[in-house]
Amino acid sequence: MNFKRSTTSMAIALLAVSLISVTSIQQDAFAQTQGMTLTAMADSGSKTITVTGKTISTFTDVSFTVKSPSGNNVVAIGQTTPDAEGMFGTEFKIGPTWTEDGFYEIKAQQGSAALYTMEVLVEVNGGMAEKTAVTESSYSSDIFEPIKPVVTIDAGIEISTAKTEMGSDTIVVTGNTDRVSADITLTVTAPNGNVVSVDQVSPMLDGKFTATITTGGPLWTQDGFYTVTAQQFNDPKYTASAEVDIQDGVVVPEFGTIAAMILAVAIISIIAVSAKSRLSIMPRY
Repeated sequence: MNFKRSTTSMAIALLAVSLISVTSIQQDAFAQTQGMTLTAMADSGSKTITVTGKTISTFTDVSFTVKSPSGNNVVAIGQTTPDAEGMFGTEFKIGPTWTEDGFYEIKAQQGSAALYTMEVLVEVNGGMAEKTAVTESSYSSDIFEPIKPVVTIDAGIEISTAKTEMGSDTIVVTGNTDRVSADITLTVTAPNGNVVSVDQVSPMLDGKFTATITTGGPLWTQDGFYTVTAQQFNDPKYTASAEVDIQDGVVVPEFGTIAAMILAVAIISIIAVSAKSRLSIMPRY
């Protein structure tokens, strides 16, 4: 038996196993999730803002800065150490330096990497917080792919639907916002740019809102697409719009594919029945 050849083969096998193991460890290391999340919560009328989060980087402290709505003043700073699982948290008390009304930016940062720099907005009016529950995240499972921040709770307002039944003189508008402290102004603009309706609605505690707009009358005489706009603040994030087709003062819903198929089948059926009727009344010889 050739022990030298056997020993050489075993050494090569062990080297191959070692290379595979090292490669696997390196791939696992590079495939680890990167980034952090940041959440800010406050009750309406509270003077306390609770900030929590989670980070993959557990070896560096998380520093905080809070800027005023104008961005000119830093009203609070802080620092905390993540635990072994990457969880961290702190609280900010609204004090005498919080003199401006509006959205304060709370920034959490670990080093200079973009993945570990997060900001959330908290609204403060009259020295008290508005109801807030907002989260942002930069988690990524592959550092070789382009990183795009992910907002887990969207900031702003949106119109979910602006619907009605065919020929109806009412438009039902539904939507949601992440700010429940302020009323929403609904404006309807005619195709020529004239404002034909203005209404106001208060969002529910979960941020959803619903409003019914009545069409018709001397202001709704123009045919075409009317624009329904929902606005809450002087901020593009809190302005949303949808279009509704109005003809002769009533709503014309979109004519979908299914409706077109139904109409086509109905027309074909009518033609077939008519042809059969004509054949049945023809005289027989």
